[in-house]
Amino acid sequence: MPATPATRFSPLQRALHWLMAICILAMLFIGVGMVSTIHAKYLSLVSIHKPLGILILVLALVRLAVRLVCGAPALPANMPEPMKLAAHLSHLAFYVLMIALPLLGWAMLSAGDYPVVVAGLRLMPIAPPSNALHTLLWNAHRFLAILFFFLIVMHFSAALFHALVRRDGVFEAMAPWGKPSANTGSKPVGGE
Repeated sequence: MPATPATRFSPLQRALHWLMAICILAMLFIGVGMVSTIHAKYLSLVSIHKPLGILILVLALVRLAVRLVCGAPALPANMPEPMKLAAHLSHLAFYVLMIALPLLGWAMLSAGDYPVVVAGLRLMPIAPPSNALHTLLWNAHRFLAILFFFLIVMHFSAALFHALVRRDGVFEAMAPWGKPSANTGSKPVGGE
């Protein structure tokens, strides 16, 4: 008898998703605060931004490994192919940006000869000191952060669309509460 296909991400995947969502939203607001202030609060924001970026990098790598091991529930069969393609491409973009942005930030700080300290440990630089490289990486980091913000807005909009309009179980697959939608036609995995 074939196994019932998963209709939800695993509990670990859901926990990582929501933990990272909180971290990434905090990071975006902190980043906006950093570039819009010259007050003493700037240094406080930087002291939060650096270790939070490294935490996001570590969580993204763990999340990617878990995704490769556990996979993902299939999208609804009646979902139009362009929507399926958009879902796959947006998830790929999320993983790329969740890994690239912290690495760019770390490289930018290294190029500027600024230390990256996490939990009292000074991380090794990953780029040589260079004012030109620092500027290039700062611009790339800023540009990708703006793209990431728009990707998050699109992701949030798509989640609401699936939850409120299509009601096809896609939102419920990652929701931290409840069971899969009755529209999916299958039981939840693992007795959830």
